[in-house]
Amino acid sequence: MKKLLLLAALCCSFPLFAQWGRPTPADTLHSTVVMPDGRVIFQVYAPKARTVSVTGDLPWDKPVFFRETPNGVWKGVATGLGEGVFRYSFVIDGVKVQDPKSPQAGDSAALLTVGKGYVKDVPHGAVAQRWYWSETLGQMRRMHVWTPAGYENSKQKLPVLYLIHGGGDNDASWPTVGAAGWILDNLLAEGKIVPMVVVMPNGTIEGVPNEVPPFADDMFRSIIPFVESNYRVIAKREARAVAGLSMGGMETMEVVFRNPDLFSYAWVLSSSLMPGSDLNEEAKRLDIAANAAKINKTYKAFVFTQGGPSDIAYQNCANTRKFLQDLGLEFDYMENAQAGHSWATWRADLEKFAPTLFK
Repeated sequence: MKKLLLLAALCCSFPLFAQWGRPTPADTLHSTVVMPDGRVIFQVYAPKARTVSVTGDLPWDKPVFFRETPNGVWKGVATGLGEGVFRYSFVIDGVKVQDPKSPQAGDSAALLTVGKGYVKDVPHGAVAQRWYWSETLGQMRRMHVWTPAGYENSKQKLPVLYLIHGGGDNDASWPTVGAAGWILDNLLAEGKIVPMVVVMPNGTIEGVPNEVPPFADDMFRSIIPFVESNYRVIAKREARAVAGLSMGGMETMEVVFRNPDLFSYAWVLSSSLMPGSDLNEEAKRLDIAANAAKINKTYKAFVFTQGGPSDIAYQNCANTRKFLQDLGLEFDYMENAQAGHSWATWRADLEKFAPTLFK
């Protein structure tokens, strides 16, 4: 892929695919813990550090002292913050470091464009940051929504693509390192896609061991109803598509198998059923055998993609495809880009599948 947009200074983790990497205490670490009495515990995994501190909007007269635990995690306790919103950074061996475990870490990560990039002189749509109340989680949640150029001045109802990021990222990932808005702007200007609304929800749920089922509940109960109540979209199965990468691919299959009447297109990018799970139990839980017949009859496309043999999900995806095929599911498979488990692969996938939707 000649156009390469790299995400710099961001360490992405894949909690649900931990068996593909060497586990560390950082995998499950919560970098900030607010105690009932108002104290805040700061934690960062820095096993080779000599000194750690924290800086930002904290009381200067109440310094936070850090100590290292045997597993390489440094901990410090802040007092006197009161209520509100506070900026903070860790200082590790004298270098200010963005908290790599913050849910917003990807929002402010530096982006490096090599080559021509994706921003072209074409009409551009809008990417909005929207907040909604999650009935499932009992909290405010965020999504990003792309609307095509001219949407504001049109009365036309449009189909919707729900586009989900992977583990360790959040809803800001597709619009930034994923270049989704720019890719869609270019495809629309070239006449390659039909106008659509693209919803990029937050598939990461902090503090939940398995995010996949509750995310699907949130899609059903809050995300889709919010979109269809606040945007001029076609509220029909034929006008809905869902796609997700890595953990988001697991979430894609979760929503599809649990509610096969909701969508007409599904793209699973570099993913599989839950790694390490009992596939037969998953088949029973999701009623895959029965739902496969519905999907085969009503879906216009069900597609698996991979980034070639170097994709860390490659074998698990192959196992999942074989398992689902044996249960009667009909699908297509492609290796659109040989860029492994990376954004280069998934950007290429978006450029490939978006033109096939809603035609």
